[in-house]
This record gives sequence, structure tokens and C-alpha cells, in this order.
Amino acid sequence: MLVLVAPGQGAQTPGFLTPWLELPGAADSLAAWSDAIGLDLVHYGTKADADEIRDTAVAQPLLVAAGLLSADALGVTAPGAVAGHSVGEFTAAAFAGVLDGTAALKLVRTRGLAMADAAAIAPTGMSALLGGDPEVTVPHLEKLGLTPANVNGAGQIVAAGTLEQLAALEADKPEGVRRVVPLKVAGAFHTHHMAPAVATLEQAARELSPADPTVPYVSNKDGRTVATGDEVLSRLVGQVANPVRWDLCMETFRSLGATALIEVCPGGTLTGIAKRALPGVATAALKTPDDLDAARTLVAEHTAV
Repeated sequence: MLVLVAPGQGAQTPGFLTPWLELPGAADSLAAWSDAIGLDLVHYGTKADADEIRDTAVAQPLLVAAGLLSADALGVTAPGAVAGHSVGEFTAAAFAGVLDGTAALKLVRTRGLAMADAAAIAPTGMSALLGGDPEVTVPHLEKLGLTPANVNGAGQIVAAGTLEQLAALEADKPEGVRRVVPLKVAGAFHTHHMAPAVATLEQAARELSPADPTVPYVSNKDGRTVATGDEVLSRLVGQVANPVRWDLCMETFRSLGATALIEVCPGGTLTGIAKRALPGVATAALKTPDDLDAARTLVAEHTAV
């Protein structure tokens, strides 16, 4: 059984969309989406530097657009399940037919702007902790006033909070943690610092009419599959200020019988975690169009006919 997943913020790199624009129809799709959301996705995906695409209001729609483009090029129509990490949940909602691509991008543009505004209230950020035992790490983070904002599995937890709290973490790592790596994000996402963005998203979501998922949609909130479009949309709104439980998503992939996992562009992060947490599950990461052939082989081998 094939799982199709979409990465979250921090996966973007300068120029990462350039090779994808060579595919038929890709430039037209990006141009149409750019007009719809008032953001030049072609510029930001091909010419902008690292600081420009680190901006939350830019990075989030850029990542969703990249995921939609690469999934369309892959051509998979009936994965066994879909999921996304953080903002990748919007990409996954489009994969599942809950929102069309334009609606997903409009909502995520609102999300990015609202989260950028919330992040501007106080200097905050996020850092990944590599190694360590969650039973030791989580209490240590809470002692420092930090939130375990992403529990990713395979020994990786992402802490979020003020820059002062993150500096204290660097100086006082939990026992067993090998490294603390600052992430390329502009705020303490999935924490109480993002509460102002939730109200903005709630208002925007009222204007949408989501469809029920056509394939199993696995939620970051608790790793459960969600059956209705209304519930998916509600979770997309609340997710902004709630921790991401990617570890529980992977447990669900396992229980559903996943045999392969493909991560859409800009792939790499989630497949890396899956290789450690889901032994025996074949993986493919879409970074450039050169990765499509290997991914299509997985689709053919792991999709039920």
C-alpha cells in the first residue's frame, strides 16, 4: 500500500522549483496560482534567495504549490493514504480531494500571512533535537518553557519557543541529545505563540465548502484518519497552534499496511524519518523531475489495481 506525503516548512531551498518548470503545463499552473493568491510563485521558486523564501508568508504557499506540481507530474491517482507534515497537510487535503488546488493555496496564503503576523509579536523560533529519549527530552523542554512542537519519531523532536529559551536549550541539552539544529522558520509554530493566527483561519475557512476525502487522510493532530471534509478543515485551522504528531501518523501508516512512501517536492525530510522509523517500507523523495521514474516504479509496484 502506497502512502503519499508532503513536507513542511523548512524543506524549501533557493531555486528548487526551476527544473519543475520545464515540465509541460507547470509554468501555466504556477502562473494561474500566482494570480489567484497575489504572490509570484515563479519568482520565489526560481530566483529568490534563502532569506526571501524563509518568510512564512512566502514559504507556505510555495511548498504547497511545489507539492501539487510534483504530484501531478507523478500521476498517482489513488494512493492508499495521504498525509502532510504541518503546512504539508494542506497539500495532502488537495491530494484527498477535500479542497481543490486553488482553494488550498488561497487558504494557505492566508495561513502564512497570519502566522507571520503572529510571529512578529515576539522573537521566536524552532530547533530540531537529534537523538535522545522522548520521555527524557519532553520534560526537559517543558522545564525550559519550550514546547515539543513536532514529535517526528525516529528520535527527532522539534522544540519551539522564544529565542532566549532556544539559546538556553543549546547550552543545556537533554541527556542523550546529540545535536540541536535551528530550523529555517520564522516563528514558534504549533505553539500558543500562533494563537492569533487561528482566529484568522477560522474566518477564512467559513467561506469554503470542503468535500469528504476520497482516500484515507491521516491527521497530524493524533495520527487518526479523518472521514469528513468538515473535520479535515477544522483540524487544518486548529493545527496552527497544536503540536504535530508525525510519530503517530507513521504508526497509522504501519497499521494501514504501508509498503511504500513517496514524498512530494521538496522531498527528503519525511523519507529520511521513514527510513529509520518504518523499516521495510520502500521510499522515494521527489526533489527534481529526475526522481519521477523511480517514484513511478513504486507507484506501479505498490498501488492496488
